[in-house]
Amino acid sequence: MIRNYFKIARRSLLKNKMQTLINITGLSIGMAACLLILMYVFDELSFDKFWANGDRIYRMALERRYPGRATGYAIIPPSYAQSVKKELPEVEESTRIFGAGGTTLFRHNNEVYAEKNMLWADSNFFKVFKLPLLQGNPEKALMAPNTVVLTESTAKRFFGTANAMGMYLEQVQGPKLQVTGVCADVPSNAHFKFDFLAAVKGNRFAEAANHVSFAAATYLLLKPHTLSQQAQAKFPAIVEKYASGEIQRTFGVSYQDYVKAGNGYFYFLQPLKGIHLESHLEGELGNNGSSNLVYIFIVIAIFVLLIACINFMNLATARSTERAKEVGIRKALGSTKSQLAVQFLTESVLLSVSSFFVASVIVVLALPFFNNLTGKQLQLDTFYTWQTIPLMLFLSVLVGLMAGIYPAGVLASFQPVQVLKGKFISKKQGHLLRNGLVVFQFSISIVLIIGTLVVYRQLTYIQNKELGYSKDFVIHLRGAGFLAEQTEVFKEQIKKIAGIEKVGGTNAEPGQEQFFGITFRKGGEKESVTGKTMVADEGYLQTLNMSVAEGRFFNKDFNDSLSVILNQEAVKALGLKNPVGQKIFSPDNMVREDGGEMAYTIVGVVKDFHFSSLHQKITPLFIINNRFFGRTSNLMGVRVNTSNFKEVTAKLEQTWKKFLPEQPFNYAFLDANLADLYRNERVSQQVFWIFSCLGILIACMGLLGLVSYIVQQRTKEIGIRKVLGASVPGIIVLVSKDLLKLVLIALIVASPLAYYLMSAWLQDFAYRTNIAWWIFVLAGVMAVLIAFVTISLQSIKAALMNPVKSLKAE
Repeated sequence: MIRNYFKIARRSLLKNKMQTLINITGLSIGMAACLLILMYVFDELSFDKFWANGDRIYRMALERRYPGRATGYAIIPPSYAQSVKKELPEVEESTRIFGAGGTTLFRHNNEVYAEKNMLWADSNFFKVFKLPLLQGNPEKALMAPNTVVLTESTAKRFFGTANAMGMYLEQVQGPKLQVTGVCADVPSNAHFKFDFLAAVKGNRFAEAANHVSFAAATYLLLKPHTLSQQAQAKFPAIVEKYASGEIQRTFGVSYQDYVKAGNGYFYFLQPLKGIHLESHLEGELGNNGSSNLVYIFIVIAIFVLLIACINFMNLATARSTERAKEVGIRKALGSTKSQLAVQFLTESVLLSVSSFFVASVIVVLALPFFNNLTGKQLQLDTFYTWQTIPLMLFLSVLVGLMAGIYPAGVLASFQPVQVLKGKFISKKQGHLLRNGLVVFQFSISIVLIIGTLVVYRQLTYIQNKELGYSKDFVIHLRGAGFLAEQTEVFKEQIKKIAGIEKVGGTNAEPGQEQFFGITFRKGGEKESVTGKTMVADEGYLQTLNMSVAEGRFFNKDFNDSLSVILNQEAVKALGLKNPVGQKIFSPDNMVREDGGEMAYTIVGVVKDFHFSSLHQKITPLFIINNRFFGRTSNLMGVRVNTSNFKEVTAKLEQTWKKFLPEQPFNYAFLDANLADLYRNERVSQQVFWIFSCLGILIACMGLLGLVSYIVQQRTKEIGIRKVLGASVPGIIVLVSKDLLKLVLIALIVASPLAYYLMSAWLQDFAYRTNIAWWIFVLAGVMAVLIAFVTISLQSIKAALMNPVKSLKAE
């Protein structure tokens, strides 16, 4: 019997080749879209799931509270790793990771390599993060100062072999590092990545007692069966025990008074497996994803698949009149309703499974494009496994059953006597269900259209928002610190290049995570403010065309070595009135050798500008003159007044080689780097756009099927109306009006859902656009126009049909 079901199903599908092709196309596109999105989602959800004991690893994070505000940090004071291990019996191990703070230069075989993926860690790193060591002892690899563990690919890149034990890497600025271990490459789905993992042993800052200044990403491995809340509840007592003395010495106020004033260090634990999607704090070790985006992508995947299923149902229903007599004959010959239902469900399942195999081919072909679109490195072998393929086949069967159950029920319920006479009427419930499916289908399509418009509007807002400086026509030269005492001569030389307008040096580029933390207090006050720091010379702020609200920029004609420029937010946080000329004191970061505070004179206040991405609000910023650091800067900003960048960069490189022949010429455009901050948002826009188009295409195929069904049902009515004088436009309106009403109902249904989803997405931005009313109107107009064109394709054909042909059966 089962064999007979498949035999008949195959014949039926091959008999109606065009209908079968349309059905397989719709379902396979929907399945392929769903599979690609699921591959992306599974990769995002897989972050840090591979670590052994990953369910027991937590990161200790900080909410630093100030009077009237609070900031979250993924890095905390370095000494807490040891203090927490000592005080909490729940902690099995604690380890720290320090970021290298930008690019590290290595010299090897007379060539200089600029490396970005370098981290520093404690000697027990491999006890917490059990990354396999191919060479070396994990317990001893980072025990000694000036040692480093390389990843396998890095060892091969530098030494031509993974057998790099005992070899040395020469830092351009810093001591030689001896290779004491080679580990497996860090998986791409880890929230931190490194090519070089250097020993933090011997670093005075990391080893000094410090429970106030944040610098280290600190991870705790809890003992088995320990609740994280149990350990976290003891943090306040540890803070008071270890930090109160430092606060008293630094700020001259008791810990209790410090807290009463609105200050505080509130530590909490973050599960390792949730960091990538849930954590967006200051000082993250990498660019994390967004759980909201993952949820939205999951919804899109479900929506696109549902559209494909509904499309199949509508097309199958449209064919019901063609197969009515077949049903009547089969019933007259003894087929039961259940047998007929199983027969039609078999066709549906066979179609669905076939669509799955076609979808798999589409995925193989589309994956390189999808990887390029999303910036992922998704691999088929990690998704298509012996465990997942049976599950996906089962799901394809389930899709076939879900999509086919309604058409099968409709066909199996026809009465043989009526259909053989050519008289059968669709039930009212069936009519309502089909209309409901159209509403549901177009509701999904409209949600996708609105999502695309909102993402586009937010990206446009980001690109056009006033940042407080001019980002265009600015080139940053990296590694400028190697110029050392030649810095000023180099500046004067490149200023002579035609097209170069301004030049200035800094340690931190707007939009990048290079701004280190610093604490200041104003004179006579015990409360302090922690903010970000930029080190800049006399020309950098002017190079970015920043605006002074009060005072002046740094100037060579003044003794500005211990001067500072504040942004307006820093002035507000410190509670300063008439700030220019006042002194503020740095009690922790910029400390004199004798342990006293550093006093800085405020020479100016710049208008607030966005030195971080628009995901974050503007916070206090302190700009220190680089004279304090010997006038050297890691970055040199160059403003050009010409669009001939190729010629300018060529001349810059020539000049660079004259001064630093051994150093690579490495430059980047500020506007391009800022655009990279919003790569996830651009991916969202493109994904919304692509899958909106696919969803609408599939929905229109379903609508075309429904129009075909309606026209078949009303063929004789249309013929009679034409005989009575109805015009072609009148018939088009007759066929279209009810369906277009359904599209308008879909707009009403879709609007609240789209508003909710996109409002959640916009929450990732501290500065965001609003969801304007015209977006919903535009989405509705687009949906109506697309639906009208689709309907017209079939209704025009019906309107032009010769009424003699449509009425001859009478």
